[in-house]
Amino acid sequence: MSEAQVPAVPLDERRRRRWRIRSPKTLVVTLAILILFVVLGLFGSQIAPEDPYRLDLVGRLQPPFFQSEGSLDHPLGTDDLGRDTLSRLIFGARISLVAIAMIIPLATIIGSLLGLIAGWFGGWTSRIIMALVDLQLAMPGILVAVLLAAIWGPSLRNVVIVLVFALWATFARIVRGETLALREREFVIAARTIGAGDLRIMTRHILPGLVNSIVILATLNVATVIIAEAGLSFLGVGVPQDTISWGSMISQGRDLLSISWWLVTVPGIAIITVSLVVNVFGDWLRDFLDPTLRNVQ
Repeated sequence: MSEAQVPAVPLDERRRRRWRIRSPKTLVVTLAILILFVVLGLFGSQIAPEDPYRLDLVGRLQPPFFQSEGSLDHPLGTDDLGRDTLSRLIFGARISLVAIAMIIPLATIIGSLLGLIAGWFGGWTSRIIMALVDLQLAMPGILVAVLLAAIWGPSLRNVVIVLVFALWATFARIVRGETLALREREFVIAARTIGAGDLRIMTRHILPGLVNSIVILATLNVATVIIAEAGLSFLGVGVPQDTISWGSMISQGRDLLSISWWLVTVPGIAIITVSLVVNVFGDWLRDFLDPTLRNVQ
């Protein structure tokens, strides 16, 4: 076939191919950042160069080291109470990591279980569960957060309850749709024929077919948890203001943004970076687990 006869490759497809060519390097960088995030969250107290709660009013509002008045003693500067921004940033990763470790498993288990039940049994069971899903999707999570903060005060418990409440419905809807498709497959019909019960079919035949979708959805929701936790803490209805988190750091530094930009910019960059690499990893995981995407050249 001559060059004139070779069909032109659409621009979007060329970009997709270039992305796939670069994907090994991208994956390495992504995993490196994620591992760093986990390490900081687990061992922040040992890694932080200073006590993030130590006050130093003489050294307050020092800029980062690359500015004229900055110092390597505080590479990312200090806040209005002289506390080291780098140490506080490292400690703040712990709250995000704890939130992920508590919220994602709970939302995944609750939503997937209800979605599996709704998809398999159908009828009134499905209608009731889907009505709960619609009710949850219609209720703003921020109102629930404000209500809980008014009752119990700001706490990590509030963040966990609000975000589990906000995320389980997504899992339930996706899993129900997948279950509806799987229950009509030949291997499920064969299991019914030989007398397998509902529980056995759901756990041995339906659930393995849902694992890929559940894992991918859970991975993609990690970024949602990070951003939502930071947003709730910023609004004062998440973790208490005296607890170091990236959201509370932004909240405390917003009034000084005009003179101390780093107090907001540094934790903001951390939130954006971790959220971005988690989404990139989720996209890669989706392509890896889905053979129809994995085989695209």
